[in-house]
Amino acid sequence: MTNDAATPLQIGPHTVWPPVVLAPMAGITNAPFRTLCREFSGGKGLFVSEMITTRALVERDAKTMRLIHFDGTEKPRSIQLYGVDPETVGKAVRMIVDEDLADHVDLNFGCPVPKITRKGGGSALPYKRNLLRSILREAVGNAGSLPVTMKMRKGIDDDHMTYLDAGRIAVEEGVTAIALHGRTAAQHYGGTADWDAIARLKETVTEIPVLGNGDIWSAEDAVRMMRETGCDGVVVGRGCLGRPWLFGDLVAAFEGGGAPAAPVFKEVARVMVRHAELLGEWLESEERGVIDFRKHVAWYTKGFSVGSDLRKKLAVSSSLAELAALLSEVDGDQSWPLGADGPRGRTSGRNRVVLPDGWLDDPYDCASVSVDAELDTSGG
Repeated sequence: MTNDAATPLQIGPHTVWPPVVLAPMAGITNAPFRTLCREFSGGKGLFVSEMITTRALVERDAKTMRLIHFDGTEKPRSIQLYGVDPETVGKAVRMIVDEDLADHVDLNFGCPVPKITRKGGGSALPYKRNLLRSILREAVGNAGSLPVTMKMRKGIDDDHMTYLDAGRIAVEEGVTAIALHGRTAAQHYGGTADWDAIARLKETVTEIPVLGNGDIWSAEDAVRMMRETGCDGVVVGRGCLGRPWLFGDLVAAFEGGGAPAAPVFKEVARVMVRHAELLGEWLESEERGVIDFRKHVAWYTKGFSVGSDLRKKLAVSSSLAELAALLSEVDGDQSWPLGADGPRGRTSGRNRVVLPDGWLDDPYDCASVSVDAELDTSGG
């Protein structure tokens, strides 16, 4: 399985091969997880930080400053920013440039979380075309030689699509590449991603790379998305939850190598312990690392015969020794379970999008968004 038509992805001065990007996910794509994914890919691909709010960055919030840490092996260093105020976004990007904090800035306009959209942020924001333009202009204008990219959704709902207009605005304001999650805000993470929309965006936006996102659960899915949509690269989010080796599969798929054998459980268990160990080193506490790792347990073990009692024990483990001992109780020779590559993470379905009063009245008015739309949350 190969994609013979695939070419390296160009993000400003950075050449990305294979054309695969790790999507930012709050609480997931921290430095330890990025390290795991890079280890499996041999350092190939692009791995983006957790989403950083621009106000927290400008104010030098201690948690935020930890999140923007990159180790020496991360090249290029990619930060995703989330902001709703053009001036603050500009200041954040300028800070990144002046202090050499990253080599690439991605802007998030995809978050569908109600507490964000009700304030006009996230996936609600591109509906206000002039506000979107102002944010992009400030970001690009302060970025110097750093490439600025953006990630977005199709729109608010089926009656309020924004992605084609947003794509044209992005090109006009100097954005380097666009990623489209083929869902609306109303869909959250439910239903099926609309790959046809990715194809339409690619047809509309020909000047810069278009990346596709949504329902990539395997390397085969990534190759198929590029073949069916003509997009220039793929962004992988929930598909790598509990599957950091997916990036090794992706490299093999795009480079024409044989597909790596699916891991048996003892191999999965080794990765789990390694992941928890990296988290402990990053958090400077083994216990905190193992506790933070707990949320990953269900993703790693999905489909394997583990047993409900043992799953419960794994979910409350607090040391590497305890985690390893519990995992050793599982039959390590279990082969990869059928159907284990399906949806993981949030799968909530269609919802009414909560918006500020009158938000949909005029897509071009000069809206302003409340600063409390910058609460920490996951990107979409």
